[in-house]
Amino acid sequence: MKVEKQNKTTIKTLSDLAKVTDYSLMNNLNCDLEATSDGEDYYPREVFSGHFVPVKPTPMQNPEYISHSKTLFNQLGFDESFAKSDKFISMFSGDLSNLPESMSKVGWATGYALSIYGKEYYEQCPFQTGNAYGDGRAISVVEVVNDGKRWEMQLKGAGKTPYCRGADGRAVLRSSVREFLAQEHMYGLGVPTSRSLSLITSKTQKVTRPWYQEDSNSFNPDIMVSENIAISTRVAPSFLRVGQLELFARRARKNEHSKAKEELEKIVLHIIKREYNDEISDSLSLEQKVIVLAQEFCHRLTKLVANWLRVGYCQGNFNSDNCAVGGFTLDYGPFGFTDIFDPNYQSWTGGGQHFAFYNQPVAAQRNFGSFCESLKQLLLSDEIALKKLDNIKNNFSKVMEKEVKQMWANKLGLETFDSEIFDELEYLMCQTVVDYTIFFRELSNIPKSIESLKKSFYKDITLNNQLQNRWSNWLENWRLTINTNNILNKDEMSSNFYEELSKQMKQINPKYILREWILAPAYKNAQEGDYSLIKELQEIMIKPYDEHSDEIEKKYYKLKPREFFNMGGISHMSCSS
Repeated sequence: MKVEKQNKTTIKTLSDLAKVTDYSLMNNLNCDLEATSDGEDYYPREVFSGHFVPVKPTPMQNPEYISHSKTLFNQLGFDESFAKSDKFISMFSGDLSNLPESMSKVGWATGYALSIYGKEYYEQCPFQTGNAYGDGRAISVVEVVNDGKRWEMQLKGAGKTPYCRGADGRAVLRSSVREFLAQEHMYGLGVPTSRSLSLITSKTQKVTRPWYQEDSNSFNPDIMVSENIAISTRVAPSFLRVGQLELFARRARKNEHSKAKEELEKIVLHIIKREYNDEISDSLSLEQKVIVLAQEFCHRLTKLVANWLRVGYCQGNFNSDNCAVGGFTLDYGPFGFTDIFDPNYQSWTGGGQHFAFYNQPVAAQRNFGSFCESLKQLLLSDEIALKKLDNIKNNFSKVMEKEVKQMWANKLGLETFDSEIFDELEYLMCQTVVDYTIFFRELSNIPKSIESLKKSFYKDITLNNQLQNRWSNWLENWRLTINTNNILNKDEMSSNFYEELSKQMKQINPKYILREWILAPAYKNAQEGDYSLIKELQEIMIKPYDEHSDEIEKKYYKLKPREFFNMGGISHMSCSS
């Protein structure tokens, strides 16, 4: 499946798209033996074997184009005119009937296992067996290879699959706007992520969901709301997850069918081809490939979570099925960006503190543990390989700690982590109630006094001399530290030292973050057919380190308005659907 380097093809039509289409997952992995040939497989059922189920998306009624990612279009080789063409809108709103003959008229959904914080679960499956977990409303429709890169395109909200567990398979416009904007924002932040291709809504089709009344302070949704449906198309090298690997490992461990171990081996090799082809040589034995895979995934996952902490992102439901084996951010349902620096921040009402902001490294460790336990099923006859895998697994927390410490050092403009500087800052940020993004951005200006830092303080400390003195002492100590310990690896007497350091820190500490109180007006206006705020946020959030205009700064670079604290749908929310 090695992708050969090729010239970049400009894609203006579906016929052009067909020329770069390559269905590697459906062509190389096993289809569910009980699947229907036409892909009309919309009712909850157990899936006992196979890597995927062919499913035909359910087209939405009266589709309307909202927006697309210009950045991703350019990377894919898609011409801008393609986005608003009738055939593009038709395909990416779920209608595959008019595709060229060489393209598949059905998509595919995949099953996975569920582990929460490393514990295997079965009971949420309607059959109590775990055989009905999977893509309940996410249907992949095509893989393309252009300019030597493979991309899988997946419709979210395109109707039912056998894994829908009784739900309607639809996504509402509100959650689709959030995911569409957030994925490209994370890309702009430099955090590995799935991407957003397009956002399409229905002019007439609605579903009813629980949500919050206007200005509600309720913890849980308190009304039922009729909302427009939407389909967002997300794009990634693959959508393979730790939970999928777990599913096949569980079947192999329990010897649930004669080809269980073979299916596990096939999906592991497919993961390597899709996500680690450059790092893992074909010449290695299976056992060697498995060990390198674990090492590389450890490297990617620890860097990913450190990046989440860097930008204030909290993955509210970091189960194994929401952990991409490619080491990038996946699933923008229950997520949020913290306003206040709060180690216990968690915006999703169903997430629990085990998925809180500061607990994400431990959650990643649990997912990595599930990943390694799954790989063990391929190494049972090789004691040396098993020990190597255990060593990689047991060393994860040390690698994670190293990445997180280096991240904090970078945010502070330091070459190496300084525990005294950081520990005092952590205390001060909590005591003062500090805006996480604004504080580090203002610090990036290398201020001589704490006055500019007060722009990030939610608490007025004017009359608290003790706290003010501690802040002033901390700032003085930090400035003394960066004289000799800085990411430029230069002496402060070097020409333009502070200017260069400030510039580099501003490429680590973003100015603009997609906060929920900024997002909410965009999806509320969209519900009324006004998409202007979506387009405005696209332009800003794809370049979150830029200064932008004074008008944009006044609008979006400010403290969270007090009326939004404790507000349902802003400060906390149920799982967005």
